[in-house]
Amino acid sequence: MPRVIYIEHDGTRHEVDVPVGENVMRGALYNDLPGIVGECGGACSCATCHCYVDAAWADKVLPPISETERELLEGAAAAVRPESRLSCQIAVSPELDGLIVHLPEHQF
Repeated sequence: MPRVIYIEHDGTRHEVDVPVGENVMRGALYNDLPGIVGECGGACSCATCHCYVDAAWADKVLPPISETERELLEGAAAAVRPESRLSCQIAVSPELDGLIVHLPEHQF
């Protein structure tokens, strides 16, 4: 099972095994990690699962950011940066074993 590394705003690190086919948001929610809310349940209709993909992984994360995701990120509570993604839109695959995502200070 691929391992995803979630790094909270304060630097606290959580390493979680996430099943292939799940998304990064659910990996956080299923393991009660702070920093991702996922208010819409992964329907890509809010921005409460905002995360920052580590630069080393930016080109490996699939699917690429969509226009809908880009528009939703405009309403994110934390600063939006080039590495911003909605974690509900990042599909976990074997190629993402070791993926690092950084969590913003707040989602609201």
